[in-house]
Amino acid sequence: MSVVVVDYGAGNTHSVRAALAHLGRASVVTSDPVAVRDADYVILPGVGSARSAMKHLRETGAASALVERVGANGPVLGICLGLQLALESSEEDGGVAGLGLLTGDVTRLREGRVPRLGWEIVEPWGEAYYFAHSYAANTPFVTARADGVTAAAEHGSFLGVQFHPEKSGPAGLDFLATCLSRA
Repeated sequence: MSVVVVDYGAGNTHSVRAALAHLGRASVVTSDPVAVRDADYVILPGVGSARSAMKHLRETGAASALVERVGANGPVLGICLGLQLALESSEEDGGVAGLGLLTGDVTRLREGRVPRLGWEIVEPWGEAYYFAHSYAANTPFVTARADGVTAAAEHGSFLGVQFHPEKSGPAGLDFLATCLSRA
């Protein structure tokens, strides 16, 4: 199985690749649109700035490849910023157009602790995962929440999570293994 971790010039590609290696899955980090479009499974990782990430994705052609891939029912997992980039827009960096894989937008957290760092129980799954974010996804495709904030959203072949499975210990590794088994 070919797994591509999308490179957008930042992000947690090393942590994601380490988690995949722990699961016995080889992966490549690239923004090559052909590789993104044709892989068996694609992960759009988290961490970074929405504006710079989208700029890199557009300049390399990876943005179009991701849209094309999801349109053709190719599985994509978005992690943290990867979930946020999948929406139509984000108020981060003064406003950024996203990929439009999910309807909705991203807004800055205004209540509770910001940034939101630490472990939270994701409901209805009943497992704790590690979160590190200051922005939240607002979409009708929410499938799970943690402390009232979107933890997961899914539509078609796209699944996005606000938490970091690659930093969430055994529960995170189990989550990644389940995602990969569906490809």
